Amino acid sequence: MTPARESGPLVRVEDLRVRFPGPRGLTEAVRGVGFELGRERLGLVGESGSGKSTVARALLRLVPRPGVVGARRLELAGTDLRAASESRMRRLRGRRVAMILQDPRFSLNPVMPVGRQIAETWLAHFRGRPAEARSRTLAMLESVGFRDPARVARAFPHELSGGEGQRAMIAMMLIAEPEVLIADEATSALDVTVRNQVLSVLDDLVRRRGMGLLFISHDLGLVASFCDRILVMYAGRILETVAASGIANARHPYTRGLLAAGPRLEDEAPVLPVMRRDPAWLGTEAAP
Repeated sequence: MTPARESGPLVRVEDLRVRFPGPRGLTEAVRGVGFELGRERLGLVGESGSGKSTVARALLRLVPRPGVVGARRLELAGTDLRAASESRMRRLRGRRVAMILQDPRFSLNPVMPVGRQIAETWLAHFRGRPAEARSRTLAMLESVGFRDPARVARAFPHELSGGEGQRAMIAMMLIAEPEVLIADEATSALDVTVRNQVLSVLDDLVRRRGMGLLFISHDLGLVASFCDRILVMYAGRILETVAASGIANARHPYTRGLLAAGPRLEDEAPVLPVMRRDPAWLGTEAAP
């Protein structure tokens, strides 16, 4: 039941713009963003409010009204998302592209057992009996690191820890075997040990299934250690694209400023550097 794996990029985005009307006219939350995602771990980093989550929601056609989305190109595995009907998008969401939201406490239904929620996702995309859906649910929970998947399946969201809830959300997003996974701050609320467990699960799934992962975070150090490539976003634009292994050689002043602002145990500087923003960054083109 794994979707056919086409060659080439899974996601193509060109000149993506997201606008919201306000009392002073249209405000551009995303301004001319473009990138490609292959079968890799692609990081999208930037400060809060830079437009990272809006880019992800635009890919899923989930930008709430009255937001307006426009793009010269917005493709998922060859499908033009700009022209897709809403019924077509419902078939694509979950089946071809899935998104892990920031906090499972607000994403999972609080009055429904976790296993039932995961099984519903599978039943929405495949023909099968509830017994088969439950069997696949238990197998998926086990694949994301649960030693007792039956207990987790019976549990309600409030009975799970933060790390367990996040892994349950990952299981729900992966049970339909999508080709593209968007992880929006999927580890921001986790302690270091649980965060590493979740990252290990995501890394294994990308390598084993050949998925494309868009990993959204404000933690540049984390993304540099986990991803293959990094898109650096500021004020709705992508300022620079760099290989994660070469992040120390980033050229844009904003990226270098983010790196310098992170404290290091080996440094004894009494004062941390402060980011100095240049208004010219709002109009610069993305670095290759």
